[in-house]
Amino acid sequence: EISACLVGSEMCIRDSSVTGLIARDQMVGPWQVPVSDVGVTKSTFNSFTGEAMSIGEKAPIAITNAAASARMAVSEAITNIAASAIKNINLIKLSANWMAASGNNDRDYELFEAVKAVGMELCPELGISIPVGKDSMSMQTSWNDKVLKTVTSPLSLIVSAFSECYDVNKTLTPQLNLKEASSLILIDLGNNQNRMGGSCFNSVNNISGGIVPDLDDPSLIKSFFDGIQYLNKKNKILAYHDRSDGGVITTILEMAFAGHCGIDLNLEAEEESFKFLFNEELGAVIQILNDDVIEILKYFNDELNLTAQVIGTPNKDQSIKIDKDGMIAVEFWDKVQVLRLLAKASGLLDNPDESDKPSVIGINIKAPEIIDED
Repeated sequence: EISACLVGSEMCIRDSSVTGLIARDQMVGPWQVPVSDVGVTKSTFNSFTGEAMSIGEKAPIAITNAAASARMAVSEAITNIAASAIKNINLIKLSANWMAASGNNDRDYELFEAVKAVGMELCPELGISIPVGKDSMSMQTSWNDKVLKTVTSPLSLIVSAFSECYDVNKTLTPQLNLKEASSLILIDLGNNQNRMGGSCFNSVNNISGGIVPDLDDPSLIKSFFDGIQYLNKKNKILAYHDRSDGGVITTILEMAFAGHCGIDLNLEAEEESFKFLFNEELGAVIQILNDDVIEILKYFNDELNLTAQVIGTPNKDQSIKIDKDGMIAVEFWDKVQVLRLLAKASGLLDNPDESDKPSVIGINIKAPEIIDED
């Protein structure tokens, strides 16, 4: 599943020195792992204020449920931009990029339902506006090759979120901190439904259909956003990463890559392991000090009425261990190989012939740099 393009590395050409005002690009930590949730720029050279921006998309599930795909795209943009310091959710503005094959009754209906879901229901409920956007309504082509052939693109919505940021230095990253004893908490906005429809796991295993994840109640994403901002302001969050493409297993792996450490992941006996690890419901994983675990779990579960649980701890031995019911179910040490798979998936998009070269996928886990192994 980690070789799926949606899960692949976010590596791209970039120069974070341009303008001198870039406070957060995609490269995180001393090992420069491209896993940041949000981009942040400073307003001026001598200020702490700035602008945050993020992207959200869930095009694969539009094949099954167009309205859910649109709600998930907006919500993913919010869970991404939540990593920056924003005073209120209604400061966020969205840009909506719609792509559809208009002119067909079924496709027009899907587009109407998706636009209605976010433009007339979700965003007004959250107090968020969509002042700008664009559309491509001709996502279908036909040609005659002895017989008439037609290719139709499914509906997709790409959401860009923007907001003012009151302190660029309080931007959260996925980089795990090993200085003190800590735990990883999963905040699950899917309320343990673990819906697998449209997931990368299903895609790489050629599984179609199924119930897709969705934002069942707008108050969930609002409470989530407010909770993350409150804890960030109190300096309670050591690391943050949203759950999206690839599921929580991808989330914690990327956190481990950025922190140059391992993870001990604990699954409860009643959980279906693969669904828990690979579902792409909305949510996030946060790293907090062990001394704060009880207080923060109570805050999320009781005060905000969200579903939160401790799922594991970072370790210093570089291993990824998955325990179930007190026994080690999976253990592996070769994180370099996983990083190669991530980079390879990303490289295939741009240049399939170059994706196997060491300069693209060679990573030295012992030093804080990406190198050419040869």
